[in-house]
Amino acid sequence: MVIADLLGVASMAAITLDERGRISHWDETAAEVFGVGPPRALGRAPAALLRLPREHRGVFEPESFGHVWCGTCTLPRVDTGEPAEVGWWVYPIERAPGEHGVSVLALAADLRRLRRNGLGVTVGDLPLAPPDGPGGTGTAVRRPAGRLLRVEPALTPAAGNGPDAPAAAFADRIAGLLPALDPAASEKIASRVLGLGCPAVSLGLTIRLPIVPPIGASPVVPPPRPARARRPRPLPRGVPETLEPLAYLSEAGQQIGSSLDHLQAARTLAEVLVPRLADFAAVELLERVVADSAPPADEVDETTLMRRVAVAHNDESGRWDEAVPEGEALFLPSGTPFVQAMRTGRPVHIRRVGPAQAARLAAAFGDRDLRPLFTGRALLIAPLIARGRVLGTFKLLRKSDRPWFDEVDLAMVDELARRAALCIDNGRLYRREVQVAEELQRSMLPDDPPDVAGARVRYRYRPAEQAAQVGGDWFDAIPLPGCRLGIVVGDVMGHGLTAAAIMGQMRTAVRTLAGDDMRPDRLLRRLDGLARRLGEDYLATCLYAVYDPVERRCTLANAGHLPPVLVAADGESRVLAVPPGVPIGVGGEPFETMEVKVEDGSQLLLCTDGLLERRGRDIEEGLEALRARLAGASADLDGTCDDLLHTLASDTAADDIAIVAVGFDGIPLDEVVTWELEPVPDSVPWIRAQVAARLAGWGLERLTDTAQLLVSELVTNALVHGAGSLGVRLIKGRTLLCEVHDDGADLPHLRHAEATDESGRGLQLVHHLAARWGTHRTDAGKIVWVEQRLPR
Repeated sequence: MVIADLLGVASMAAITLDERGRISHWDETAAEVFGVGPPRALGRAPAALLRLPREHRGVFEPESFGHVWCGTCTLPRVDTGEPAEVGWWVYPIERAPGEHGVSVLALAADLRRLRRNGLGVTVGDLPLAPPDGPGGTGTAVRRPAGRLLRVEPALTPAAGNGPDAPAAAFADRIAGLLPALDPAASEKIASRVLGLGCPAVSLGLTIRLPIVPPIGASPVVPPPRPARARRPRPLPRGVPETLEPLAYLSEAGQQIGSSLDHLQAARTLAEVLVPRLADFAAVELLERVVADSAPPADEVDETTLMRRVAVAHNDESGRWDEAVPEGEALFLPSGTPFVQAMRTGRPVHIRRVGPAQAARLAAAFGDRDLRPLFTGRALLIAPLIARGRVLGTFKLLRKSDRPWFDEVDLAMVDELARRAALCIDNGRLYRREVQVAEELQRSMLPDDPPDVAGARVRYRYRPAEQAAQVGGDWFDAIPLPGCRLGIVVGDVMGHGLTAAAIMGQMRTAVRTLAGDDMRPDRLLRRLDGLARRLGEDYLATCLYAVYDPVERRCTLANAGHLPPVLVAADGESRVLAVPPGVPIGVGGEPFETMEVKVEDGSQLLLCTDGLLERRGRDIEEGLEALRARLAGASADLDGTCDDLLHTLASDTAADDIAIVAVGFDGIPLDEVVTWELEPVPDSVPWIRAQVAARLAGWGLERLTDTAQLLVSELVTNALVHGAGSLGVRLIKGRTLLCEVHDDGADLPHLRHAEATDESGRGLQLVHHLAARWGTHRTDAGKIVWVEQRLPR
C-alpha cells in the first residue's frame, strides 16, 4: 500500500545543497531528526556532518548521479549517538552551466516516528493503527482494522485536476519548506520533484477484512488501469483480470526455477520480463558468480567485475547485439544508478531518462553510443540479492509510448528479483556441490592400474548425468604381498557430496585393511563394523577378490554387490555364484568366501549396477546380457571395457558406471622356487648357497650379494624369534621377492638400537638394503618379505 503526497501528512526535514555540494539550508525538523542545529550544519558536506553508511555517501554528490534516490539508512544522531532510522528522498536539481543555487534537494523523515504515531490513514472506511496503539490520528470510532508493520520510502505520481494544479500546490509547499527561495526557484524545484516522483511511503500492514460485506454495502470497484501499449496476455479460463499479476508471477517463477543451471535461470529471467514488463531487459551477474570461482562478495563497488549473461528485447532482431552484447565483461562506475542499486539493495526507478541523463548513463559503458537505448525511456534497475549477498542486477527499459513502471509493476519486479536471485544462487550452490563432489571423487579414484606380475588390470569409469548428481561408485586394484592382487568394486548408496565423501572413506579403509593381508570375508566384516561405527548413512555394496598368480586361485567375498563374470581361456563365460551377503553398514550377518581356480588366459569382470540397469528390465536380465556379451571375449581388456560401455551402457545413465577387467596370466612355474628348512643354524649358509644358485640360473647375478645378506638376516631372525617350521620362497616377478615364513605369532618391527645393544640391527640393515619390506600374519604364523628391484 502506498500513501501519496507525504508532504501533506507528515513532518519532513528539508535540506538543500549548493553547487559545491555544501549544505545551504537546514531546517528545525532536520535538527530534531539528526540532533544538530543549523549553525553547525550550514556550509558543511553531508558526509562530513553525518555518519552516513558507506554505500549511501555518494547519493549527495551532485556530479555523480542524475536520478532521484529514495531509501532508508540508519545512522547515529550527532548529539547523543543514538541510532536514527531515516527515510530519504534525494532529488538532483538541474542547473544551467555556471548557474548558482540549489543543486540537490533532500527530504528526510523519521521512520520510527511515522510507525509510532501513524499517518492518519484509513483503508476504505477502516482506520489504520500504528503497532503500539489503538488508533492513528484519523477517525477512531471503531476498533482498528490494521497495524503498521513496515514504512519504507517510495515515489508516486502527482495527483491533481489539471497539469498546473500539482505544480502550484507543490510550489506552495516547497516555499513553506524553503522560505529563503524566491518563487521562481520554488516552482523550478517543485516541477523537478513532480517530474521525478513525489515523496511517498510504502506501508506493510495487516488488515482484518470481513469475509461477508455488511448488508447494504456497495461493492468497491477499482479504478480502471491506464491502457498499455500492447495487449495483455490471455489469462487462463476462470482467472479474474485482477489476478493477472499473480498468474504472471506464478508462471514466470516456474519458468525461472525450472533449471538448476544458474546461467539458464538468468536467461529465463530476461525472457519472461520482455515484453510483459519491459521492452528491453539485461541481466548482469558478478563474474565470480558466473565463474563460480568464489562466493559472492559482501560489498560491491566500481572495482567489481560484472558479466552480462542475458539480453532480451522486442526491437528488430540484432538491434542491440553489438551495443549490448551478451557475455561482455564490464565494470560499473561509481555514482551510477547501476552501482547504487547493488549497494543499497533497492531498485532505482527513473521515470523518463532525459538527454543529459542518457549521456551520463551511456558514458558508463565506454565508447559505444547507448543514448538511443536510454533517451526518453523509463528505466528500472533491480538488484539480485540472495541469502544477504548481491549476485548482480538487471535493467528494464520501457519505450516512450508506454507508461512508466507503476506500483504493481514495481511490486512484480521486486518479487521476480527475489525469486530469480534465489534460483540463481541455488543453481550456483548446486553446481558448486557437484564440482566439489566430482573433484573429491576424482581424487579418490585410482589414476592408472598397477603393474603387477601375473595379472593385467584395466578400468573404465563414466559418471552419471549431472541431473542425477555424482554417485558413490568406487573401484581399486591393490598390490598385496606375495605378488597377489586385491580387486574391489563398491557402490555407496545415495548421490552427491555425502556419497562421494563416504566413498573416499570406504576406499581408504579397504586399502588399509587389505594391507594387513586379510581374507576377503574378514576384510568385509571389519569394513562393516567400521561403517556402523561411523554412522547410519554409511551403507554400501562391495565385492572384494584376491588373486594369487602363483597358486592360480581367486578368493572372493560379497556384501550385497553384483556378482562378477568369469571368462575362461576358451571363451566360456559364467556368472560366479558368490554368496551375496548384506550391504556394508547393515551388520548382523556373516560374510562367506568363495574360492575359484583360474587358468592362465582367463578374465574376471566386475562392475557396478549403472552398467546393467534399464527401465523395465530387472538386474538378472542385465547380468545375463553381460555374460552373453563377454562370451568369447578377446585378450584385449581395453577393447572389452569399451565394448561394454558402447553396447550395454545407456546414453543417459542415471547412475555412475564402473568397470574393472582383470586378465589372469599367472607367474611361470620356473620363476618360483620354495625351500623348507630345518630350524637349525646350519640352514643359514645352506639357503645362502641355494639363493645364489637360483639367481645365477635366472641371470640375476648382480643381485646375489644383497639377496644373500637379506635372506641370511631374515632366516636368522626366524631361528631366534620364531617357532616351528621354517621356509623360504623366491619369486621373480616385476621385482625379486623373497619370503621367509615361520610359525611364530610375533611380528618383527623396526626399532632404534643403542650402542650397547646386542640385537636390533638386523631389520635396520634390511630396511636400508631392500626396495620394500614388510610383514603379515597367516593362518599358520607370519611371513616377513623383502623386495629388490630387477636390473634394467
